[in-house]
Amino acid sequence: MSGIELFTVVRVIGNNVVMVTGGKKESEYVILGKGIGFGAKIGGTIASDDKRIEKLFRLEDREQWSQAHHLLEEFDPQVMEITDQILNLIGQEFPGTLNDKVYLALPSHIQFTIYRIRKGMDIINPFLEETRISFPKEYDIAAKAAELIGKTFDIEVPEDEIGFLTYHVYSAVSHVPVGHLVKASNVVGSLVKYIEEERQVAFDRGSMDYVRLLMHLRFSVDRMLNQEIHVDNPFAEQIRSKFTQEYGLATRLAGMMEKELGKKVPEAEVCFLAMHLYRLFTGRLQQKNQPREES
Repeated sequence: MSGIELFTVVRVIGNNVVMVTGGKKESEYVILGKGIGFGAKIGGTIASDDKRIEKLFRLEDREQWSQAHHLLEEFDPQVMEITDQILNLIGQEFPGTLNDKVYLALPSHIQFTIYRIRKGMDIINPFLEETRISFPKEYDIAAKAAELIGKTFDIEVPEDEIGFLTYHVYSAVSHVPVGHLVKASNVVGSLVKYIEEERQVAFDRGSMDYVRLLMHLRFSVDRMLNQEIHVDNPFAEQIRSKFTQEYGLATRLAGMMEKELGKKVPEAEVCFLAMHLYRLFTGRLQQKNQPREES
């Protein structure tokens, strides 16, 4: 029995989810596992070596414990089951430890989505195309998740919702909060719109030009949000002097990022963006001037 911890059941949420207290740290936990709640009673115990335990995560403070308690009380057992299936899909595609927050955030999102669809409320996602391009593998999993939800609850899950589910899939794998992803999408969308207005162009959302621009802006914003901003650009001086128009535009874009994110954009990052803009617009000009073949 050495090393085995005992947990006391405080609430049985369903056959696969229980809330417990105890362990060596005398903390509050949520335990997930197939059949872990079957036959469990409040005040009963579950040992840490119970083979049914698939996931045990600690609720870090009283506020989180209270929130989790409230949420889990409200969850439809079918929502918890479908969440487990979706998490299995994620785990198969992305081996490794998932973000603990997904175990509450995902079923909460699914339950609210079902409510909105059944009430006939519109689900509109202005970042759908950007999400599909930025997170293709996560989007594919989200599409499968939407299909599972639709079949289980006999509803039609719109494509816009697949985009929102993609955020939860990516958050589960990357440990980046969903709120950061939404903020990044907002900023990137604003930057693309500004570039189009400034240069009087309209990007084809399916073109490689758009994909490249989107990914570069996305990586820049992600680096800012994740504080991974230690970049070096040995060609900064040449870029500033050679690509003056693009550097000016990149500087204005950096100003927008700083205003939205509250963080200083390094000069090296500005120069990388200027270089990318130069390549982008030079490539578009070459394509435009290329003679068309006669049919």
